[in-house]
Amino acid sequence: MTEPVDVTLYFNFRSPYCYIASKTLFRIFDDYHTRMVWRPLGGWSGRSSPERAKVKVPLTRQDVRRITAKMGIPMNPPPIATDPTMAGAASLLAEEQGVLREWIVEVMRAEWAEGLDIGNEQVLLQVGDNIGLERAALQAAFSDAGYLRQMEDNWAEAQELGLIGVPSFRIGEELFWGSDRIEYVLDHLNASRLRRL
Repeated sequence: MTEPVDVTLYFNFRSPYCYIASKTLFRIFDDYHTRMVWRPLGGWSGRSSPERAKVKVPLTRQDVRRITAKMGIPMNPPPIATDPTMAGAASLLAEEQGVLREWIVEVMRAEWAEGLDIGNEQVLLQVGDNIGLERAALQAAFSDAGYLRQMEDNWAEAQELGLIGVPSFRIGEELFWGSDRIEYVLDHLNASRLRRL
């Protein structure tokens, strides 16, 4: 029996490139002997600084529009001030409850396909309703000190590794940065003979 390898995923729900990745990254875990090690980030972690973002937004919006059009997926950016911290914290609850994939997909759909503000509790509570998360537990997760600390630790870990953005993947000593690097992750897994038969 093939022992699964850890694939660590650093992810910020505010990144449009994480939205793009959310449409293809699950092949890593469905088609290969792998185990996801989930590392959500909050706030500006893993993203360009607010000052840099002001410069990058027009170019990023064009870039992402082209990519999503080619993929055939909707793209309606959320409000500029959207804060992903609650969504990231709640993802740790979703992981504990066995619905992490559903949380990732549905939060990203609400934010990037529908243009909703995932910094709004009501938006996230609706996502939770849709995937079967209990409202009181979800609401508590938004400000859970342990979850928030875990996200800070995740970013510290990523920086120690030399990672500079999201989405990023780590397999052993190999680091992959960007939604357009998922094919290279798959190449690495193929070369390691980890594809499921």
